[in-house]
Amino acid sequence: MTEPQFPSGTDGVTGANSAKAGSEPVATQAIATENWERATLEKLAMATLIEQRQARLWRNGIRIAWLAFLVLLAVFGWERGGSPADVSKPHTAVIEIKGEIASGGEASAELVISSMRSAFEDAGTQGVVLLINSPGGSPVQAGIINDEIRRLKAKYKKPVYAVVEETCASAAYYIAVAADKIYVDKASVVGSIGVLMDGFGFTGLMDKLGVERRLMTAGENKGFLDPFSPQTEKQRAFAQTMLDQIHQQFIAAVKAGRGTRLKETPETFSGLFWTGQQAVEMGLADQLASLDFVAREVIKAEELVDYTRRDNVAERLVKRFGASIGEGSVRALKTSPSLR
Repeated sequence: MTEPQFPSGTDGVTGANSAKAGSEPVATQAIATENWERATLEKLAMATLIEQRQARLWRNGIRIAWLAFLVLLAVFGWERGGSPADVSKPHTAVIEIKGEIASGGEASAELVISSMRSAFEDAGTQGVVLLINSPGGSPVQAGIINDEIRRLKAKYKKPVYAVVEETCASAAYYIAVAADKIYVDKASVVGSIGVLMDGFGFTGLMDKLGVERRLMTAGENKGFLDPFSPQTEKQRAFAQTMLDQIHQQFIAAVKAGRGTRLKETPETFSGLFWTGQQAVEMGLADQLASLDFVAREVIKAEELVDYTRRDNVAERLVKRFGASIGEGSVRALKTSPSLR
């Protein structure tokens, strides 16, 4: 008797096993997909949290930096140097003129004149000393200071003396001649009564390199100080006339300040400079002496009070954060007459 036969995989046991074997890969694949999606979502969530945390840290860091900056401003204040609270006692007022004489610098007309006005106004000031150590700078700034010294002397009837440390040249000497007397060290450098305008010309180099300069101006002489353009004889003569005129202004200020004390020679206004000892012999200075000597023996007030106005820490920070950005580049591109 023949027993019934079932196709493979359709009997009770064999069929169940076959169905189970067929469903296992599908289930495993679904689980793997679900795990991958979960892991991806977790990574995305974690990345978002990290990004938000970093952004929050940056914001907090910037806020803390600004807060520290404002605290510095509050601590150091906005005052620029100045005299002590009690200036009623007899004293010698000292105003330093150091470094380049230029607008916006430590030896600008704005700061020096403000210092002088404070010194002259104080009742205890017996005399004002300009303590000079400068190679020169702007003839405009020097001229403004020179004029103000003369005005303040006439108004307050107080003497002004210039005391030279290492250098008192060009624009610095322009300022010094407004003082009643000039005191120097025997090794000081004094003089350089002249004017210069410096620059460079690259036209020959550009021709060799095959570089063409394309400069457009309105006005035939608008670009005559451009270092990449040729300079005509007419333009050179014009610049020389301007320098000669400023030089004559400088000479007039020296003669007015030194008067009959000046022993003029052909080299006096040639731009040469001399030692302090030679300057005394030539009448460019009056005597060899130091600041302490002038305060003690000339003004008769040994106590020294510094009236020099300077940028304080807060102001230097402000300049670094804002106004002074690019200042060096602007100065490098600017050409102007300079007494140095």
